Amino acid sequence: MTTSLKSLGPVFEAGKAATVAVLCVLMTVPPAVAAVPTTTSGKVALPASVQKTPLTHQQKTLHALNRLTFGPRLGDEQAVSRMGMEAWFQRQLHPENIDDSAFEARLNQFPALKLSQEELMSRYPMPQTVRQMARNHDPLPADPVEHAIYADAIAYYATVAAKADDKTAAKTGEAKANGAAAGDGMGDAMQVQKNAPAKMDDASTDNAMTADGTAPKTKANGKRKFSGTPMSDDEVEAVLALQPEQRFARLVAMSPEEMISFRRGLKPRQQGALLKDFSPEQREDVAAMQRPEHMVIAEALQERLLRDVYSERQLQAVMVDFWLNHFSVYVGKNQIEPYLLASYERDSVLPNALGKFEDLLVANAKSPAMLLYLDNAQSVGPDSKAAERSKRISEVAPDSKIAKAAAKGLNENYGRELMELHTLGVNGGYTQQDVIEVAKCFTGWTIDRPYQGGSGGFVFDDRRHEPGTKTVLGQTIPEGGVNEGLQVLHILATSPATARFVSTQLAVRFVSDTPSPALVNRMAATFLKTDGDIKAVLSTMFHSPEFWAPSVYRAKVKTPIEFMASALRASDANLVNPAVVVQAMNQLGMPIYGMQTPNGYSWKSDHWVSSNALVSRMNFALVLSGGRVPGAHPDWPHLLGDAEESPVVTAPNSATELKLESLLLGQPATPRTRGTVMEQFTNPDTQQTAQQNFAMKANAADDMGASLVRIGGKKQQGQGPGLQSGQPATPLATMAGLLLGSPDFQRR
Repeated sequence: MTTSLKSLGPVFEAGKAATVAVLCVLMTVPPAVAAVPTTTSGKVALPASVQKTPLTHQQKTLHALNRLTFGPRLGDEQAVSRMGMEAWFQRQLHPENIDDSAFEARLNQFPALKLSQEELMSRYPMPQTVRQMARNHDPLPADPVEHAIYADAIAYYATVAAKADDKTAAKTGEAKANGAAAGDGMGDAMQVQKNAPAKMDDASTDNAMTADGTAPKTKANGKRKFSGTPMSDDEVEAVLALQPEQRFARLVAMSPEEMISFRRGLKPRQQGALLKDFSPEQREDVAAMQRPEHMVIAEALQERLLRDVYSERQLQAVMVDFWLNHFSVYVGKNQIEPYLLASYERDSVLPNALGKFEDLLVANAKSPAMLLYLDNAQSVGPDSKAAERSKRISEVAPDSKIAKAAAKGLNENYGRELMELHTLGVNGGYTQQDVIEVAKCFTGWTIDRPYQGGSGGFVFDDRRHEPGTKTVLGQTIPEGGVNEGLQVLHILATSPATARFVSTQLAVRFVSDTPSPALVNRMAATFLKTDGDIKAVLSTMFHSPEFWAPSVYRAKVKTPIEFMASALRASDANLVNPAVVVQAMNQLGMPIYGMQTPNGYSWKSDHWVSSNALVSRMNFALVLSGGRVPGAHPDWPHLLGDAEESPVVTAPNSATELKLESLLLGQPATPRTRGTVMEQFTNPDTQQTAQQNFAMKANAADDMGASLVRIGGKKQQGQGPGLQSGQPATPLATMAGLLLGSPDFQRR
């Protein structure tokens, strides 16, 4: 008798047995993983039993692919064998020699990610910028497209503000005289539109015609007044029927009121038609109309996932993921942070992921994302020129903004986390006084006025800098402005404590949850000898006996991002809409850029092994394999090399399961996993229940920021036809999903 996934959650709670639950329960009993012992001289002393059972060539290949990449794809094992393990590793250490044009082509669909920090913030305004422009009645940009983006964002803000005012008035019983609060409501926003130039200039109005050739019904010609009602189906279809350039021009020419009405009338099924044949820039601009910050956030998160899944420079991608977690920032810190993420990854982490640690540390310290996240951007030295000026102002105007800013004073957050989490470690030998002194050295390291038209990039403000000599870790730091911070970073980057701490973190990520002290010591020695050369440290680790010890083979549990990326790679899924999969990371418990505290996500297995988490992984695996992840449809017949009408596909059996084991696991499954898969794959409830418990869909039409930024749109090789929600998944797809959700796949 079999048990479906339908009651898997309650089954765990009640302590009852469920056949599919066995796959998850097995994860809670990992194989014994002991630190590799050493002799008193520090040399590795592997047990005799371990020495007699080294990994086979195939196991070594799979081990390297599981630890140094986000999981093998079809053909990767054979490619490594042909190239040779050492040659493959050296090639991955030098990503500049690897052609990554296919991945870069995917990123070409996100041109905003290539904009400078200043260009990004200028074209796609932050919410704070929108509020300021609405309140101050500032003129909008002259460029028609930028004008539309700003105008629609201001109107959306005004609508939200008016609703908030209505709720407040209803609670207090105070009727609003004009339906909008002064400076915040729709009336003020519309006043901005009256004073602003038209969205389209005379040369472009010919391209902004409606389907019947008449001028669009905008507020300017008085033919449409905003009523808050959705646009009719006929009007929406008329817009969708236009040729791409005319359709885009029509959207740009819409008044804010009409755009809101259009969005409310647009059905989810019509979103694809709206963006059909648009250029990547046009797709971004349409997505940015109304909520530009959503488009910016969506693209930054999608880039992270796409790099992990599709980059040929896999070791670099793994190290980018490692350092972004080591130097963790939180997307929800405030409204500016999302606009800083693209530059953070592109300019600070990616170029230095396999370089010198000190270069990475300096780039990170200067990155606006980190300066803002750990509050160093607002830190002011207590005896600085800015503090003295603020004190004088506060004496006559204690409630002024300058006086309030000065009250924040010295901020120690970055100084503390720099030593505790980024370099020395919690037991690295620093004191609270060191934290204060480091914080003083970094006063003046800030961001160029992101709300006042500045670039949002790094600047050193001498007025905020604390004067005088400082002492850090017993070393004197002479007064020297920005160089004080650079000297602190050099001291920390070359410290033996930093070498040990960083080496330990790398060993935990790549080798074992409990790495041997001998391995860490050798990696730390290489770190110090090579001035923090990350390639050299990884090479020491790769060539160590601990890395290849049978006791660590398949002994680590994948984090959610590792699990998702490896499942997408193993199933050869072509992501047409990465935003949907990014959303799934929230359900798996590891939102991208979603760790609020600066310590980052854990690399250790016990953090990720729980019944609820593992059931979510199983559900995702089944939803993915069954073709119910929008924009990602594995083609199992293609992957198995069989025709869709072959017996392997239409009537899968134990031989089919063995082929899937080879494809997805690279080796035979455990007897218990195999038995459970064979028992469950014909259960009709399995896929349906997984879909109910792990629903995945694109965002609604009124939130186009994430849902309308898609890659491609045409079916490519390896992408199956997909399923309608009511269609049952094939037994073959269910069989594959059970293997993807099994303990055998979730270990690396």
